[in-house]
Amino acid sequence: MKTKELILCALLALLSITSYAKDGDHRFGFELNGGTSFPTSKLAGSILKTGVGIEGTFHFRILDHTGLYAGWGWNKFSAEESFAGTDMDFEETGYVFGLQFRHPVAESPVSFFVRAGGLYNHIEIENEEGNIIADSGHGLGWQAAAGICLPLGGNWCIAPGIKYNSLKRDVAIENVTTKMNHEYISLRVGIIWKF
Repeated sequence: MKTKELILCALLALLSITSYAKDGDHRFGFELNGGTSFPTSKLAGSILKTGVGIEGTFHFRILDHTGLYAGWGWNKFSAEESFAGTDMDFEETGYVFGLQFRHPVAESPVSFFVRAGGLYNHIEIENEEGNIIADSGHGLGWQAAAGICLPLGGNWCIAPGIKYNSLKRDVAIENVTTKMNHEYISLRVGIIWKF
């Protein structure tokens, strides 16, 4: 299994080097990424398990290496025991927006990117039957991310990266308001189409 993965990575790297298109030719892009998320702190005293998430964003290059991004994301975490009860899921969904800086690595077709932006998200708490028992309502948070863009040929590239999200929201359950500070690191792999 590891041999097949190594061969696939080598083929993708070779393909990316031989099919380089100048990045300045494309002003727009769409990215779809997904991966695992690791809580960096307890959520109102609750220990969350490793989560999963997806995000879709549109990119617009305004200068040679600087652009804007905006999109929508979803992340799900579970907790066996929490302030809301046992076997609860915490789903954070909402919007992302911000600035992106992307630059080629030396003379290669590979580029790196860094992002800094905001979130307008909410947290829904669901019981084991999938019923929503509480919703924090949308509010502002922030996001920072970094990664690399490995060309796949034509207008496509694969983009492994890491990001950090932080969102502070209050939620009321049975007339008890709880302050939630939701912070986590995500390891993501995305596919970007530039047009």
